Amino acid sequence: MKKHARISMALVAMAVTAGCSALVGPGENVGESTADVARYRVRFESRWTSMTHPIDFPSNAHFSRLVGGNHNASVSFWGEGQPASPGIRAMAEMGRVTPLDTEIMTAMSVGGAESVFIGPALDQSPDAVTMELTVSQRFPLVTLVTMVAPSPDWFVGVAGVPLFESGRWAQERRVELSAWDAGTDSGQTFTSADTVTNPFGTITRILTAPLSPNGNVSPLGSFTFARIQ
Repeated sequence: MKKHARISMALVAMAVTAGCSALVGPGENVGESTADVARYRVRFESRWTSMTHPIDFPSNAHFSRLVGGNHNASVSFWGEGQPASPGIRAMAEMGRVTPLDTEIMTAMSVGGAESVFIGPALDQSPDAVTMELTVSQRFPLVTLVTMVAPSPDWFVGVAGVPLFESGRWAQERRVELSAWDAGTDSGQTFTSADTVTNPFGTITRILTAPLSPNGNVSPLGSFTFARIQ
């Protein structure tokens, strides 16, 4: 991974645990639909290959470690048209967990977020990884991101996806993942040299080659949130 730094596991608010519960399909009941908290298994499946995205496809295509958290509507960690925070920039350019984790912890300290989630990297593509997380009704929105690697400042993820709506927990939610540009590096392809964008732009959906030539957006993969408890 370009400029990849290995990250210490000693995080104050890590919320990733191992589990062995079975995946739950749509329509199945898991506990109370209005329980205060719910447990989810998240499957990150990458479908990014030289067949789906043949232009300049890198020989070492992979994704950085998953990082995010659950929060309420009072905070947002990234979004289309927003400038990238230092945490989003470090994740998108270098695959770093920090300082995005500390930005979420800051939100926790003022009542805007509940937990930091750290998940595995995906060392090759196509492939899939899973992680588990606990979400409460008070903090029902999940933000989760990972770097498209190698790349200048490209990433995939979700921003505030709701898992509790209209008084019920979602049993399963699938989100297709198109690529985003953090607006901090002006490199044109996966292995471009560092070219700092000056001034920084904003986060935008990638609608150009090599990931979306001529505006033809093809998702790189998906997140599937399946309730297990």
